[in-house]
Amino acid sequence: MIVIFTGSGDANSFQHTSTIFEPFVHWLFPSMSQDHVQTLHYLFRKCAHLTEYAFLAVFFWRALRQPSSQPPRPWNWSEAARALGLVLVYAAFDELHQRFVPGRTGQISDVIVDVVGGTLGLAVLRVCHLIWNRRIVRSLPG
Repeated sequence: MIVIFTGSGDANSFQHTSTIFEPFVHWLFPSMSQDHVQTLHYLFRKCAHLTEYAFLAVFFWRALRQPSSQPPRPWNWSEAARALGLVLVYAAFDELHQRFVPGRTGQISDVIVDVVGGTLGLAVLRVCHLIWNRRIVRSLPG
């Protein structure tokens, strides 16, 4: 959460990251139009939102699950739903925070992107959980 909060400051605004990202893309693809470079920059930033909130959802899930040293417990949808609820609350808080940062704007669409990222993170976690449990069941004697 500290990493996300820090990233919500002015130093990581679209205007500041464009001074690094856009020249790099122009260097890689010199003939690419400025419109395409800006579109890539926008998509890159949204993918960063998705990724950071996917990790946050997994971290929330892990904290809520209260793991034990016993054999793996079955998947609990209420734990995943609570983790996603916390992602929603924090994403809304983060966008509200950005409204008070010069050069930043808080947008509902970013909250939606963040929740989608959290959902994707939990979906990947669920698939990994299924694979892990299948391997454990196969390795049990009998």
